[in-house]
Amino acid sequence: MKHSKELHKILQKIDGRSYKAYNDIKGIYNFEFFVLHIEHVQRDPFAGPSLLRVIVDERAQFPPDIIKTKDQRIVVSDFIARIFNSSIKKHGNIRGGSGKSGVIQIDSGGQEVLERSCVNIMPGKLEIRFSIGLPAKGRRIMGLEAAKLLGEVLPLIVEDSCFYKNLDSNHLIEEVELYEDANFLRQKIKDLELVSFIRDGSVLPRESGISEKPLKNAIHFETPESLSVTIDTPNNGPITGMGIPVGVTLIVGGGYHGKSTLLQAVERGIYNHISGDGREWVITDPTAVKIRAEDGRRIENVDISSFIHNPPMDKNTVEFKTENASGSTSQAANIVESLEAGTELLLFDEDTSATNFMIRDERMQRLVSKDKEPITPFIDRVQEIYVEYNTSTVIVMGGSGDYFEVADTVVMMDNYKPENATKNAMNIKDELPINRKREVNSKFKFKNRYPKAESIKQYKGRKLKLDVRGRHTILLGVESIDLSQVEQLMDTSQTRAIAYAINHAQKYMDGKHSIKDLIGIIEQDIDENGLDILAPNGRRYPHNLARPRIFEFIAALNRLRTFKTRNKRKNEN
Repeated sequence: MKHSKELHKILQKIDGRSYKAYNDIKGIYNFEFFVLHIEHVQRDPFAGPSLLRVIVDERAQFPPDIIKTKDQRIVVSDFIARIFNSSIKKHGNIRGGSGKSGVIQIDSGGQEVLERSCVNIMPGKLEIRFSIGLPAKGRRIMGLEAAKLLGEVLPLIVEDSCFYKNLDSNHLIEEVELYEDANFLRQKIKDLELVSFIRDGSVLPRESGISEKPLKNAIHFETPESLSVTIDTPNNGPITGMGIPVGVTLIVGGGYHGKSTLLQAVERGIYNHISGDGREWVITDPTAVKIRAEDGRRIENVDISSFIHNPPMDKNTVEFKTENASGSTSQAANIVESLEAGTELLLFDEDTSATNFMIRDERMQRLVSKDKEPITPFIDRVQEIYVEYNTSTVIVMGGSGDYFEVADTVVMMDNYKPENATKNAMNIKDELPINRKREVNSKFKFKNRYPKAESIKQYKGRKLKLDVRGRHTILLGVESIDLSQVEQLMDTSQTRAIAYAINHAQKYMDGKHSIKDLIGIIEQDIDENGLDILAPNGRRYPHNLARPRIFEFIAALNRLRTFKTRNKRKNEN
């Protein structure tokens, strides 16, 4: 280990030289109150930035009682990353050079609190992983600027963010207690047979279509008395809000009255949020999956026969495959794939659903006979899926009262305020009976699939390319995976972790492990080894991974155009 003064000398020495001379600074340097590891040096000012780690020992002095559990360490690490990022903005990046010269970045995230690889804390040790654009003018090293960046600016950032005494301890403890209570609530609502809980006073509307921050001066959520639930939390005491029961729930109301806003808050409630987000007390079953039509997606060997059967041209829907799904077939596949992965809550918005998949009304049944209609609409399966598979459904429905026939609960949104409209809906159902028939010809079923090894293809023996293009695109070898319609994927670092997880899962894709097996293996590997276990060979200390849900991992795998499966275990009769 070298002294920090040695780093300063090297930077002075290579000032003005060609950019590759920056490789001379790779190594470990002892600063006064931390150790700096320079792990990777970028090849030029326009390439991916250099990767660094800071290690602080027991002098960080974080109290043992706020980092003793994994949940606590996740939220404390998240808090530190956010303070580190704020300190970068406070002390300023040194700019003026080429490319990303002088830019310091840490993967601090958005409104959700996620398990990340950028900060790792344990008793007696705090590790921060981040990137820096080493300063250059053209392709010549700006050594004096780099010395200032690493020797003066970085220590200020570390001092601000890595020592408990310098943090807002009350705010940190508030975030820890909020995170613990959110996880407590997520288990408690299951015990209370609820699928979601929205606390009174929550702010559900967002600032804009491109911002996840709360809308200023928004209407606060108010719970109707008949759906009110009070839960006593470990840290924040009793809290009261609306409980959405298990079963089939409709969210109805006029246009622009907050139906989709409520559903979006529910679908984001699978994650914990930072204090002040407005949705920090919106808690949803962690297995919830948003279902939508997805024209053009690939489907691999999915049993959609409970929804689509005997279509023209004798298409096999028990082992359905297509490179270009329709709205109805894609929505059917999305449901079956989610059930295969273990969801216990399906979420729908009629605006993003295929109409002919969701409903076939009485008049259409009379005009087009059942023997000429290959689609069994979701309305005829939704209660069966709940009863037989213990999977509830929440649907935003503004256009079809036929769903009153299958609903257990009806919530009506009126100017962003919910009302329990179940009784009124049931009265209307009785007063205006319909004669549509339930169109099913068999019990609902699907088959488990077993991924094949040839699903992941390298290009002519080359090293497998793994990269992302923003939150919605994975590059895997010569293939790209489009995740633009996977609505509960919230962070580019989750997308990157999914790409790595698919690569990591290759060795288990042997025809012997089902998709459910893969889920268990990946979850166990991350639980036992952290996100680092996903990093491909040669990518030590990944600095920009965030833990994805297993449902988004499976969604990506299902959308990989080279994905291959069999319906029976290898060597199984």
